[in-house]
Amino acid sequence: MMYLLLVVAMLATLALAGGLFYLLARRWFDHQQKQQLLQMKLDERRETLRAVTPVRLQAYERMALFLERISPNSLVLRCWQPGMDLKLLQGVMTKNIRDEWEHNLSQQVYLSEEAWIRIREAKEEMINLVNASAVTLNDSDDPTRLAASIFASAAQHSPVDDALHALHLELHELFG
Repeated sequence: MMYLLLVVAMLATLALAGGLFYLLARRWFDHQQKQQLLQMKLDERRETLRAVTPVRLQAYERMALFLERISPNSLVLRCWQPGMDLKLLQGVMTKNIRDEWEHNLSQQVYLSEEAWIRIREAKEEMINLVNASAVTLNDSDDPTRLAASIFASAAQHSPVDDALHALHLELHELFG
């Protein structure tokens, strides 16, 4: 009987030690697995950043180019053709801004929401500036008067310059 109690006690001790070992080993392996998963996620994130960073930088470059292309100087010089009347120049400029915008719509995926909003506002303000300048003139006026009116308005407040400045600040913050 005593041997039986001794055997039962030894078996219980072994079972308890085995169970404890199992729990500790399981916990250690779970911890190791979590560490490996975390490291894999960090490596994946690092690799994603390595792949996405050049594309993001290119998006900022393309949007800076977009803003430069819709700036008054560039826009007027690119759109004006000899023999145009005022309304045609107005229409060509607003169409050009919209076409440039549509060409670059996909870049919003890579920009911050704030940068995208600033660029969209600059686009809308430039369209409004062109249209508001045209409204102040007669249809029979020389289209150079429209250009002069646009330049004068932009000299007071340039939505393109504001958006470019915000874009440069954000770029410096992200990549500088």
